[in-house]
Amino acid sequence: MSQIEVINFTKDYGNNKGVFNVSFKIYKGEVFGFLGPNGAGKSTVIRHLMGFSKPNNGITKIFNKETFKNYYDILKNVGYLPGEIALPAGLTGLQFIDMMKKLKHIKNNEKINHLLKLFELDPNIETKKMSLGDKRKLAIVTAFMGDPEILILDEPTSSLDLEMQQVFVELIKEEKRKGKTILLSSHIFSEVDATCDRIAIIKRGKVVSEFVTDDLKHASNKNFLTEFENSDELKSFQEINKSAENYKIVDIIKNENKLLININDNNINYLLKDLSEYKIIAFEHLKETLEDYFMKYYKENKNTENAF
Repeated sequence: MSQIEVINFTKDYGNNKGVFNVSFKIYKGEVFGFLGPNGAGKSTVIRHLMGFSKPNNGITKIFNKETFKNYYDILKNVGYLPGEIALPAGLTGLQFIDMMKKLKHIKNNEKINHLLKLFELDPNIETKKMSLGDKRKLAIVTAFMGDPEILILDEPTSSLDLEMQQVFVELIKEEKRKGKTILLSSHIFSEVDATCDRIAIIKRGKVVSEFVTDDLKHASNKNFLTEFENSDELKSFQEINKSAENYKIVDIIKNENKLLININDNNINYLLKDLSEYKIIAFEHLKETLEDYFMKYYKENKNTENAF
């Protein structure tokens, strides 16, 4: 059963800026990655999913309730971590936590103490004196401290160092084992790849791909980098097999006598048979990473999106 739904959601700011006809579902106990660079539209979707604004078209739902109409009711059971942290001035971290405890009706400090220790955060510092990293840690504590059934996390590790990013990844894995439903919006490939069951890639306000993470890791189509002994061997193989039915030569690196060949697992024997007639120095399987797959959509326009 889905616990989070975005159905034909559109928010049009004009001049081709906004989010357009986005749909996805997140099921109970699933970690769903929302992957894209800053400005691609991730935060726009999340703000509407949290009920902060009304879509131009479409519906956003949590617990099968339309979020814009049921904002206060839904937030009681959702842990939310915004992409931009704005903390009230004049409070210490502990005072801010106490304020959030009252809003969320939390009486048990066990989870809070665990999170403070986990992220090595001193809550007695005034929020205005905190570093960006400590502000982010404080926001993580308040998002997770009520042990909510659903977590909606927008760029959660922004401003955290590498050690704390890994601590956060382990926290997500822990929450996943407890059966939590999590929307993780990020542009950091490692944390998405390490935690998410499914991933949607967003580009210029449109979802351009949605897939199961393990399907990418275990794809049947593979790339092999083949190095020939000399340029004559490479040229001969290329000319004879440029129209091969069972595999495809996708790139040529002439100065290194290398070919990049794409092939389905079922046809690997055909390739090995053809290569056996040539002098081969190296034959290497190049695993496609999440970043490789992502860059297929972004390699030409990765820096062109404007913030929404």
